[in-house]
This record gives sequence, structure tokens and C-alpha cells, in this order.
Amino acid sequence: MAWVYLFAAAVFEIGWAIGLKYSQGFTRLWPSVLTVVAMVLSLTLLALAVRTIPVGTGYAIWTGIGAVGTAALGILLFSEPLTPWRVICLLLIVAGVIGLKFTS
Repeated sequence: MAWVYLFAAAVFEIGWAIGLKYSQGFTRLWPSVLTVVAMVLSLTLLALAVRTIPVGTGYAIWTGIGAVGTAALGILLFSEPLTPWRVICLLLIVAGVIGLKFTS
């Protein structure tokens, strides 16, 4: 169950990171509210996950999934650049997350 919590925490991390853009610096009410809710859910689920999963592994996987997901959505939603080096770096993060999962 800890891995499910960790994955859900990472999804909410992506949500709050993207929410920061939509909240425009917490100047828009509903995007700000949803961003804060996603933050609380993300951290709560991460805390539940690291009861079982080693904290270093859990945190690294949480941030890795969050970074890759946020970067991918930034490309899709905000027309952020998609360069070969960016793709390579994101793939390296994915490889690290997979490696940590299989070694834990």
C-alpha cells in the first residue's frame, strides 16, 4: 500500500506544481485553493508512504515523478521547449526512479 500512497503523492505533487502556474502567485482564489489542497494531500500521502519505504527512496521517487510529470505537462500545457537535451535529462530521471523502485 505504501507504493500506492507514494504514487498518489507524486500525482498530487504534479497537480500542485502546475497549480502554482494557474494560481498566478496565489492571486487567483480557486486555483490557489486547489493548489494548497493538492500540496496538503501530496505531503500527507508522502508521509504515509515513508512509514514503510525508506525516506531517501520515497522522497527521491516522489520528486522524480513530480519533476518529470510537471515538465511533461509544462511542455503540453504551456508550450515550454522540448529539446533533445531536455528529453535526455528527463529520461535519466525516469531511469533513476525505476532503479530506486527495483532496489527497494
